[in-house]
Amino acid sequence: MANKEELIAELSECVVDLRDDEVADIAQTYIDSGYEAYDAMFYGLVDGMNKAAQLYEEGEYFVPELLICSDAMYNGLDVLRPHLKSGDLQRKCKVVIGVVEGDTHDIGKNLVKIMMEAAGYEMIDLGRDVPAEQFVTAVKENGAEAVGLSTLMSTSMENMGTVVELLEQEGIRDQVKVIVGGGPLSPGYARKIGADGYSNTAVEAVELLDDLMGYSA
Repeated sequence: MANKEELIAELSECVVDLRDDEVADIAQTYIDSGYEAYDAMFYGLVDGMNKAAQLYEEGEYFVPELLICSDAMYNGLDVLRPHLKSGDLQRKCKVVIGVVEGDTHDIGKNLVKIMMEAAGYEMIDLGRDVPAEQFVTAVKENGAEAVGLSTLMSTSMENMGTVVELLEQEGIRDQVKVIVGGGPLSPGYARKIGADGYSNTAVEAVELLDDLMGYSA
């Protein structure tokens, strides 16, 4: 029978190798062996999703592959989550995420959402082509402490600044961290519009928000 490390490695491989139909059985074998669910979740499933994200960034994987990878991760999570111990998974803040108005490209946003959920954030996904006012309304209605704004269109970049401005007008800007990402953006542009940070990849987005929210070790 495979040991703990071998099963964790196999869970990671299932995610990155598109084996979404096998991962649940392996996760169940891991649990039946008496091992900690937390380790399998983060060193197995999330590790595999990190690798898949990297392959996407490098142009080795495309949208269909990413969707299968995420299915594999969630199939494994469905088995492992009920076995987490109290305190295993750090409860993190609510995050409103969406593609700003004028853009319908949502693959990057979807990948960030997947990685954020895997890291313990509660995601409120507004979808794509989202008016600035809708982001602010969602923050207020859900008590969110962070906003993730995405666009791949240079013509839509200014709408990110509008979201920041509206948060300021509502008097809640200092209560919400704003992070931005997308092809035409840069750290300099994030600073220009008053955002708290910029990330180039989904993995970096999680690391950035962890740092901003004080979740980093």
